[in-house]
Amino acid sequence: MNRLIVLLLAVCHVISLSERGYFWHLTDLHLDPNYTVTSDPGKVCPSAGDQPVTNAGKWGNYLCDSPGALINSSIYAMKSILPDPDFILWTGDDTPHVPNEQLGEKAVLEIVEWLTNLIMHVFPTTKVYAALGNHDFHPKNQLPTQNNSIYYRISEFWTPWLNQESIATFQKGAFYSEQLVNTGTVGRVIILNTNLYYESNSITANMEDPGDQFSWLENQLTAASQKGEKVYIVGHVPPGYFEKKREKSWFRENFNKRYVEIIQKHHTVIQGQFFGHHHTDSFRMFYGNSGDPVSSMFIAPGISPWMTTLPGVNNGANNPGIRVFEYDRKSLHVLDMVTYYMNLSYANTESPRWEKEYRLTEAFLVPDGSPQSMHKVLEKITTDHCYLQKYYEYNSVSYDLESCGETCKIDHVCAIREVDFTKYATCIQNESSALKPVYHITVMMVALFIYLILN
Repeated sequence: MNRLIVLLLAVCHVISLSERGYFWHLTDLHLDPNYTVTSDPGKVCPSAGDQPVTNAGKWGNYLCDSPGALINSSIYAMKSILPDPDFILWTGDDTPHVPNEQLGEKAVLEIVEWLTNLIMHVFPTTKVYAALGNHDFHPKNQLPTQNNSIYYRISEFWTPWLNQESIATFQKGAFYSEQLVNTGTVGRVIILNTNLYYESNSITANMEDPGDQFSWLENQLTAASQKGEKVYIVGHVPPGYFEKKREKSWFRENFNKRYVEIIQKHHTVIQGQFFGHHHTDSFRMFYGNSGDPVSSMFIAPGISPWMTTLPGVNNGANNPGIRVFEYDRKSLHVLDMVTYYMNLSYANTESPRWEKEYRLTEAFLVPDGSPQSMHKVLEKITTDHCYLQKYYEYNSVSYDLESCGETCKIDHVCAIREVDFTKYATCIQNESSALKPVYHITVMMVALFIYLILN
């Protein structure tokens, strides 16, 4: 009898393992094809702008976008760590941070094609679901809502990954939807062109629904519900606020509001949202009207170590990072995620190595990556400074190891908790108001202490 129980348990374990799948999330590669290892601080990389670059190494520099060697290393590291993933999510931003006049359409297409060929060469049989970033167009940020030469050419590059319907939709507006392959589940991936909602995109500034993408998205989610499908939503520019700069949003307010409403309305079919753009490691929570967590958005760190020039951001660089998700093939339930990284300073002085930075369930002691678990992670970093500091170090892929104080905490917690513009502003106001009495008491105690010493 005992042997039978053991056998049954073993069979159940095998079944559970067969239902567990894995996929990569790759984002913000930002190839700088002109990166050069030289002692001349003005000639290392155009992506550094006017900043002098010293100690340029083969694998890159924190002031620069990615040299080809770094991107090659990252893709081959993926192959070494997990050689046969179910699929790859590639969420864009492939070209360097240089002015439009230094790039041009031809250079944009050459970079996207080079990266596409590299990924296809290393993962020749793996399905890739790819999205465009705001840097994957010329002029950058100005992605249109209709057919154009760049959408057309990139659809040709990605033809091995796209079905005929996806090619037609992509050529129209750079968004598409496909069923997941090789997963044994009724699942779907919806790739969005959220660059249409980007505040820097002047083309779509006065539109209500650029490219009719919102209407299309709702139709896709409604159809998925009717078919019993579960869905992953994938894009580049995320809604909400940037956690490293207070009140810095990416979407225009009306677009942000519409996106949040769609997620709340259709959350039962959405099993995960996967975005990039920040270059940082973070996440966003979506709540229902009753306050229950209904969806989570995972923002993956970038390959490019480039230190942002966004005014007001301190220590805005990162170590290169790549990420594996573990998921339930039947339900698309996110089971776990593991982030691997290259310590760029060590790579340039010693040797390059990609190593595990952290596993979600181990680092934050949660059972999985569900919205309920990610809400618990948020609670932990809100109430426990040790968890806050751990999250903060992961946020820059172990580049910024300074302490995250109260102001830093408010910026991160409110950005994670409130994607809605109005609720974010309320969060910042409430958390800052709560901080002031503590600050004043501390100042008074210090002043009293100094007074007693001097007298």
